[in-house]
Amino acid sequence: MPSRLIATLLSALAIAAPAQAQYPARTIKWIVPYTPAGITDSVTRIVAQRLEASLGQPVVIENKPGANSIVGAESVARSAPDGYTVLMVIAAHAANATLYAGKLPFDPVKSFEPVSVVGIAPLILTVNNAFPAKDARELIAYARANPGRISFGSSGIGSAAHLTTELLKQTADIEMVHVAYKGTAPALTALLSGDIQVLVDVPTTMLPQVRAGKVRALGMFSVRRIPAAPEVPTVAEAGGPPIEGSTWLMVLAPAGTPREIVNRLSAQIAKILATPDIRERFEQMGVEPVGSTPAQAAKFLDEEIAKWAKVIAIANVKLEQ
Repeated sequence: MPSRLIATLLSALAIAAPAQAQYPARTIKWIVPYTPAGITDSVTRIVAQRLEASLGQPVVIENKPGANSIVGAESVARSAPDGYTVLMVIAAHAANATLYAGKLPFDPVKSFEPVSVVGIAPLILTVNNAFPAKDARELIAYARANPGRISFGSSGIGSAAHLTTELLKQTADIEMVHVAYKGTAPALTALLSGDIQVLVDVPTTMLPQVRAGKVRALGMFSVRRIPAAPEVPTVAEAGGPPIEGSTWLMVLAPAGTPREIVNRLSAQIAKILATPDIRERFEQMGVEPVGSTPAQAAKFLDEEIAKWAKVIAIANVKLEQ
């Protein structure tokens, strides 16, 4: 190899190595594609505060809601792949890969590098107090005897709550009518007023209503009971099918972000999620802390996309219903 070429390569390596070694050298922007105060925003802020301390640089949260998380996701997909802009997504991101396939200026999968699965929050099945069913078995029996007469709400088309209820319908062979709302708050209002009979959502939203006696919990879409609500049986324990449904939280970086940076962020997040106080805070919110490697996160995302693509196809879910 010519000496001049060797010198050029060595010079390039000398410049690149310090740049990666010094990461991060400035503020990291963490995009949350939802409004403040929800579970996505709350979990992100808990982790960001610790990440800021461990990395020695500010981590600034920027909420960019809109179009079922598409607005925030697109802004990160178009960002420089340098580790200074990351994205927090939830289970709806896996559904978007199917629902928006070929319809976006970016690819929900190929435009990002998975960094870490942060946490998994099993969803809870609830009904209003006027509904006769006292457990999942009775709900299924009632639905079979009254096909199409039960209405269930969700926070939006393609949300984890919507698709988990569709999975329940498919697995239990029952018919219920979907009513999509623009967020959890109006869906909860509809449940309390009796406009809908069934609502699936995250424990942080529904457990206060259950414990106040305003709605009734029929089961948790999880393998085992969760620490935040040991009194609530799993759907399977309550006589329903053994299915799982959750909203989960995952950190993504723009595609092309250097592997060393992705690995460092992943390792720091895993370390944060392993600390006892953070685990306790997550479990109180009904979230199981995870902290995966990038490879594990990529595998998890692929499996979730495949799972919900099948549900979407069978239910014939469309963006406008």
